[in-house]
Amino acid sequence: MTAFDTLDHLLGARFATGLAARRQHAGNEAHYDEALPDAVAYPETAEEVAQILRACAAGGIPVTAFGTGTSLEGQHLAVTGGVSLDFSRMNRILAIHPEDMNVTVQPGVTRKELNDALRATGLFFPVDPGADASLGGMAATRASGTTAVRYGTMRENVLALEAVMADGSIIRTGSAARKSSAGYDLTHLLVGSEGTLGLITELTLKLHGQPEAVAAATCHFDTVAAAVDCVIATIQSGIPMARIELVDEMMVRGFNLHAGTGLPERPHLFLEFHGGPAALAEQVAGFRELAAEAGAEGWQEAATTEARSALWALRHGALPAIGALDPGAGKRTYSTDVCVPISRLAEAVALARQEASARGLICTIVGHVGDGNFHCGLRFDPKDADQVAQVLAFSGALAEAALRLGGTVSGEHGIGLGKQKYMQAEHGAALDWMRRIKTSFDPQGILNPGKMLPPAP
Repeated sequence: MTAFDTLDHLLGARFATGLAARRQHAGNEAHYDEALPDAVAYPETAEEVAQILRACAAGGIPVTAFGTGTSLEGQHLAVTGGVSLDFSRMNRILAIHPEDMNVTVQPGVTRKELNDALRATGLFFPVDPGADASLGGMAATRASGTTAVRYGTMRENVLALEAVMADGSIIRTGSAARKSSAGYDLTHLLVGSEGTLGLITELTLKLHGQPEAVAAATCHFDTVAAAVDCVIATIQSGIPMARIELVDEMMVRGFNLHAGTGLPERPHLFLEFHGGPAALAEQVAGFRELAAEAGAEGWQEAATTEARSALWALRHGALPAIGALDPGAGKRTYSTDVCVPISRLAEAVALARQEASARGLICTIVGHVGDGNFHCGLRFDPKDADQVAQVLAFSGALAEAALRLGGTVSGEHGIGLGKQKYMQAEHGAALDWMRRIKTSFDPQGILNPGKMLPPAP
């Protein structure tokens, strides 16, 4: 009996080899080509995941985890075929512990589903990458987003997890305790491993108190450099920003075209403050003083919950808004990110703008600049070989600049398919030890092959 026969017997209708199901798991929101898996499995328990991996290990069949398919570096694409393991049916919230400020969930739960369930507890889960991604996928890619400047990334907010390893064994790592000195930190080795070391089947996450009061606002500047200088001054002053997002004038033009917002086409900061009423007033006043010194204009507050939601929906809708800048059948958006020390942020952003202009590329810049992370979105025609070459050259120049400035080639998109070529430059001799870890955890190389680690020379 083949591995697929075993999986068909195990899962029945939850094991699909038809083209429709395979096509649903073959695409992506970025620029990568479609990658068809040979089959799709829909487990409902960790034990089923373990049985799937045992069968695939016996047959040497690749397994690629699939959450909601929103990753931007193709981590969910089954580029070598095999089984796409879809976690959408493992979507239960298993336990909420308000007294310990943590929650245990299955990997298919999305961040919005979790926060809806937490609403009555006075707690919330803050990590917000924009898309309503699955929490398992967010952990696997070490996601962050607009609130990372205050609440941290998935790295800081995963306390413990359960994972199924390449041979089908099930392990648990970490605990509900807020710290530990016991043994190797396997929890945070698996967080960010992009499904190449094990498949996460359960997560215990840190929760935070819902802020007593929230304020949001926007302001604009004459130049991106002035906006970035304001961000640097704000972070160095110790104002505990909940969100501080840069949107350059090209991105504002995209918002205006896509959503009819009518914003001045100048660099903006989108802002949010959390705290008690008195603390909130102090934070806002402190920021406005720094912003005025940097030449900020057009202060606009989002005074209601609806207005705040609309503001962040606009920011999270950046990808379709970029498309409005250069519409056309077949055109795509190349999205890339880097992260640098905040003192080098203005230099990195200026370089990105110069590189795009020199190559004649339509480029937007948005970013969670409070932690030195920003994103570039470039429109291109995949059938235009010269344009493709220019986009890839831009990405390479930006990655090299980030490393030169003491940063990293990705602050949150991850490595996946697109950034493996920079791993040697970023990690040097440590890359060989990463390969050793991969071989130890997955000797057959069946877990998400073709991702993260470049082939050994």
